[in-house]
Amino acid sequence: MSASRSFSALGTTAIVVVDDDRRLDAAVDLLAVELWSIDLACSRFRDDSELAHVNAHMGETVEISDLFAAALRTALDAAEQTDGLVDPTLGAHLRNAGYDRTFSLVRDRERWTIEPLERTQGQWREIELSEHSVRVPRGCELDLGATAKAFAADQAAERIARETGTAALVSLGGDIAAAGDAPDGGWCIRIADDHGAPLHTVGPCVCIEAGGLATSSTAVRRWHTDDGVAHHLLDPRTGLPARSPWRTVSVAAQSCVDANVASTAAIVLGDVAPQWLAERGLAARLVANDGATIHVSGWPVELAVAA
Repeated sequence: MSASRSFSALGTTAIVVVDDDRRLDAAVDLLAVELWSIDLACSRFRDDSELAHVNAHMGETVEISDLFAAALRTALDAAEQTDGLVDPTLGAHLRNAGYDRTFSLVRDRERWTIEPLERTQGQWREIELSEHSVRVPRGCELDLGATAKAFAADQAAERIARETGTAALVSLGGDIAAAGDAPDGGWCIRIADDHGAPLHTVGPCVCIEAGGLATSSTAVRRWHTDDGVAHHLLDPRTGLPARSPWRTVSVAAQSCVDANVASTAAIVLGDVAPQWLAERGLAARLVANDGATIHVSGWPVELAVAA
């Protein structure tokens, strides 16, 4: 019998589902360990993280853990695959836009002024990453927020399935990874603009059996600035919040990382996103700012039921 548990972690909602309720406690423990490890490696909001250490030593070669190296390699691969549409060197620009602390604090702030900030594109190509060390160029501030959560979901789901022997589904703030043999009919997942919406809310649901599903949205992580409302999805070409016709993009792919990278890139790409996704054979659901919905490349059949 399937069982699930949710808890707050890393400023978001973590959910683990297993196909054998006897393995739930072990799965929760494993997920908690994975989240603690990824936070210590990649958090932008704790001074003792590896990412903070690397950012404090720009221009120097810094020793890093295997976990941080893998997370950074994932981010650099994402930049390569999207030609820089998903860029891990936007740390300074996120702070400049107002995302300079955990989002619960950003949300409560009344107003923020975005100052002009020079944008140097393609700095990710200058990062020198080896198995146990990294050197980032001066002026290059890393932020792995675009990929680290999805990376953690993939890692946690695989570890839970491997060590407990049961199929597992992990959701970290809407970034979802499945591992092991899914239950009959697959895992049913509700799609929402806000990953923090109550689970009993009625909404479209899709079923997946493996891989990952991710949703990127400009509708939730928003705050007020002197120039209007800003959000956390930046356009690397400008260093500013992306001006996109899409409020939400959901993608199903072979992994949560692949799905997350594609959904983020689609928000940044704007009008040409459906074509970009279709050319890559990625099943996607795009919701325009006016609520109109587009399905691409065999998006799973949606069921209008409560999760």
